[in-house]
Amino acid sequence: MRFTLRQMAVFVAVARQESVSRAAEALSLSQSATSTALGELERLYATQLFDRVGKSLRLNELGQSLLPQAVELIERATAIETVLEGRAGFGNLRIGATLTIGNYLATLIVADFLKRHPESSARLQVHNTATIIDQVARYELDLGLIEGNCRHPDLVVEPWVEDELVVFSAPTHRLALKGSATLAELAGELWIVREPGSGTRETLDQALRHHHFELKVRLELEHTEAIKRAVELGLGLGCISRLALREAFRRGSLVAIETPELDLLRHFQFLWHKRKFQTAGMREFIGLCRAMTAGIKRSDEIEWPYIP
Repeated sequence: MRFTLRQMAVFVAVARQESVSRAAEALSLSQSATSTALGELERLYATQLFDRVGKSLRLNELGQSLLPQAVELIERATAIETVLEGRAGFGNLRIGATLTIGNYLATLIVADFLKRHPESSARLQVHNTATIIDQVARYELDLGLIEGNCRHPDLVVEPWVEDELVVFSAPTHRLALKGSATLAELAGELWIVREPGSGTRETLDQALRHHHFELKVRLELEHTEAIKRAVELGLGLGCISRLALREAFRRGSLVAIETPELDLLRHFQFLWHKRKFQTAGMREFIGLCRAMTAGIKRSDEIEWPYIP
């Protein structure tokens, strides 16, 4: 075996960062040492693993085929080192979650994971569905928790728990007094919605598409809390997960408007790369997710832990 683990680690870092300088920073190496390690690896086998595009390095076909094996090699080597050094824990777990899951569930599960395994560490990134899918596909995340659909051929998608969107308004809105609305009534309203690329927007658009219905979008926002504030101010109707609205409904600051004609059900889902080595930490985290929702039909039925 002519290559070294260090060369493989450099290759993986450059593939993820698409830059030698950023890879060097991630590895706490000098830029020259990082560049030298990558160059040595390519010279050893008289090949190129990247296409040079301006200042960026993009994996070529050979590099793309090597990356999943290199990632698995580094992760297995790290696990071996942990055993040899007598350290407990699962190392560092990189998790990505979409906004509803990230803001209302993932933080609780990460906290539980770290309490159970104090020698481990975790990084949680919160983005929309399209971004999480891209990061998992590029091996930047170990595990994704998403709200939208994923059709990426290289990713495994596994259902977690059912979730439901709900149309809502300020308590003073005319539809709030009725508590429900027909499609004809919704057609004349202004809407505050999530941005394209989010799972929430995708579910809403799909439900409306079946009825050849187009929203009169007044405002697009990237955060559910911002949508809730805008709707509270009377700027229009919103549609997000019941999970995100539970406390607002309890306080009466927002009101649900039931829409029997719309199918707003979806699933929260786990996501990982089919060629990625599934670590013990990933399996443990998924297990904690499933434990949180055991016996639960829908996400808004989850009981929050008591925080004194």
